[in-house]
Amino acid sequence: MRDNDRVLNEEAVGSEPHAKGRQPALTGCPWHDVNEMLQAAGLRPTRQRMALGWLLFGKGARHLTAEMLYEEATLAKVPVSLATVYNTLNQLTDAGLLRQVSVDGTKTYFDTNVSAHHHFYLENNHELVDIPDPHLVLQKMPDVPEGYEIARVDMVVRLRKKR
Repeated sequence: MRDNDRVLNEEAVGSEPHAKGRQPALTGCPWHDVNEMLQAAGLRPTRQRMALGWLLFGKGARHLTAEMLYEEATLAKVPVSLATVYNTLNQLTDAGLLRQVSVDGTKTYFDTNVSAHHHFYLENNHELVDIPDPHLVLQKMPDVPEGYEIARVDMVVRLRKKR
């Protein structure tokens, strides 16, 4: 069987979280856990990273754009610029703590659930939602150009209200 003909499921699609450092010792306390996650990923727990991390990870699995996080930070009186929010989101993504999901050329969401899974995009609400079926599989992958390998497969199923 060729490599591209294999079935891709949740085990084959995902990336390893926290691959850059040690496993974090999580306690359930959001502030402590964000500190542990940052250090385990090799990132210094600065005040801004801690505050943004607390907003991101303190409320369970979430899908946020940089603008949405910036608005939450502003409401929470966290003194950060939009550029800092973008930089922090990209650093957390590079460290394996977030997963970037592009919906179209203009909208990128950051997902706190880094396990392998796919999404529904609710066009009317501009909302990204996890597809709850963990057994969703792609039967056949396209041939990959020489010198490349599949890093991850992101499926976004766009939904809209019936007319």
